[in-house]
Amino acid sequence: MTKVTTHQAEEDARNEDILIYVDGRIVPKAQAMVSVYDSGFLLGDGVWEGLRLYDGRWAFLDEHLDRLFEAAKAIDLDIGMEQAGVITALHDTQRANGMSTDAHARLMITRGVKTRPFQHPSLSQQGPTFVIIVEHSTPSIARPITLATVPHQRGLPMTQDPKLNSHSKLNCILACIAAQKAGADEALMLDVHGFVNTTNACNFFIVKKGAVWTSTGDYCMNGITRQKVIDLCRANDIPIHERNFSLVDTYSADEAFLTGTFGAQTPVGNIDGRVIGTGELGPMTERLRGLYKELIANA
Repeated sequence: MTKVTTHQAEEDARNEDILIYVDGRIVPKAQAMVSVYDSGFLLGDGVWEGLRLYDGRWAFLDEHLDRLFEAAKAIDLDIGMEQAGVITALHDTQRANGMSTDAHARLMITRGVKTRPFQHPSLSQQGPTFVIIVEHSTPSIARPITLATVPHQRGLPMTQDPKLNSHSKLNCILACIAAQKAGADEALMLDVHGFVNTTNACNFFIVKKGAVWTSTGDYCMNGITRQKVIDLCRANDIPIHERNFSLVDTYSADEAFLTGTFGAQTPVGNIDGRVIGTGELGPMTERLRGLYKELIANA
């Protein structure tokens, strides 16, 4: 079976010639570089945010930037500008690339270049590094995603809070590698109590007897698309439960799907070798996709 990922997009030759924002300058892709002494490169010391462009508008921009600034404050990182400045930089990069829709942006802010290659944050003395990559991006997932449950957990907030969109993603990368070694596309991760939690890259939902279930949110990134799906269920009289549930509940689900800024709602066809429902896009997932598209169009 051909491997797919939750961030799989159509090949687009225009991405070879994109312009990238690096610390106030918009430069060709080949010239978009940061120092080997950068805190993000050395230690994963930074935060990031992903956004999606639909018909000239960045979806839920204010909510994404609120999360970016909250994450920066949590790690005591001064972005060096207000939200209005970040918005200007994003729009400048978008215009420089002539993009109007079907684009994905990744905003990355690190603690900046260090004077020496060691951990202490006081060694980052030159201000933050701020990069914006905007790519032409049309999701192209040929089939429902397959998942494998892995031993890696999204952990307790006193270690590395899973609600923090940090550059340090090694735990999730190891989870994804474990899933691929097991023959799946990506990883289903449990919480510290053994309940179904999230995947290595997206939030996770199941559908059982007309009701939509997702985790409590205590041990996962509380994604913006996740919350939009929860809100859409409530607004459209679809039963929605944020609850603890186990793999037993999951294997017998009628449908399963993932949520994220890139793919919106991505169907899951197989978990740990068990076919979920029909193994194809289910009616509830399809309905929520439609409601989400309407939400984007009317935002």
